[in-house]
Amino acid sequence: MTSLRKLGASDLEVFPLSLGGNVFGWTADEQTSFAVLDAYTAAGGNFVDTADAYSAWVEGNKGGESETIIGKWVKARGNRSDVVIATKVSQHPEYQGLSAANIKAAADASLRRLDTDYIDLYYTHFDQPEVPVEEIIGALDELVRAGKVRHIAASNISAERLRESLDFSAREGLARYVAVQPHYNLVSRDTYEGPLQDLVASEGLSAVPYFALASGFLTGKYRPGKAVDSARAGRVAQYADSERGRKVLTALDEVADAHGAPVATVALAWLAAQPTVTAPIASARTVEQLPALLGVAELKLTEDEVAKLTVASA
Repeated sequence: MTSLRKLGASDLEVFPLSLGGNVFGWTADEQTSFAVLDAYTAAGGNFVDTADAYSAWVEGNKGGESETIIGKWVKARGNRSDVVIATKVSQHPEYQGLSAANIKAAADASLRRLDTDYIDLYYTHFDQPEVPVEEIIGALDELVRAGKVRHIAASNISAERLRESLDFSAREGLARYVAVQPHYNLVSRDTYEGPLQDLVASEGLSAVPYFALASGFLTGKYRPGKAVDSARAGRVAQYADSERGRKVLTALDEVADAHGAPVATVALAWLAAQPTVTAPIASARTVEQLPALLGVAELKLTEDEVAKLTVASA
């Protein structure tokens, strides 16, 4: 049985792979989403990541489709207390921004769609530097005190704003961020490594990186000169056509061969081996895509293998 990991200073214990819910109601319909969620939890998974905005970008969608599917699934399975549900605020078309009023209204809307009384982990989706941290933390603290949210976190935030937020929470005795969700993977390291990672480490927070597989590039299915029919193929081209991307794939292939493991598992294992990272996020459109993601729970890279990938991706 895979051991769960503690999330920051919270009482949440999570599986070392967070299942991304961005595909639910987008490239995975409700039935397929249920099957993916069933297979993930059957393998010991318990950490599902979504956002109120998923998937507003799809024609005909309004936002909240992913939360709605997760809510229906949890209700059908009767497993609410076994699943750590993370969702986010600020990007839903009807609930834009991080004003106190919007945070509270958006949380209530998320609770309705998720068909639950509480959210385990509530992220600010994109920070808005024009909104004072006092207003954001104050509103989030009210949600925690009301029992609607268990713990709070921040996605896409700078080290400066995170520092300000943590200081304010400490000074006023208010709810404190326990995790950050940065854009971080083998071909995108600059946003997180440096001051933000240092602060997360020194303050005892957890990192839960998104785009852990660089929109699918780090699964190894996108190779230079090879066409792939995927909703994400356009975004992936930037990696496939770069020297850094080619070096990373070569190193991944070598480590994957040594372990007899899928390339995606190795890419996730590199992230999981980084200081502060508790659980990378990856999504599966189909049940067949899950084993390569779940493998991160068992695969431990050697120090040399981690170093080899780190150098290739520099």
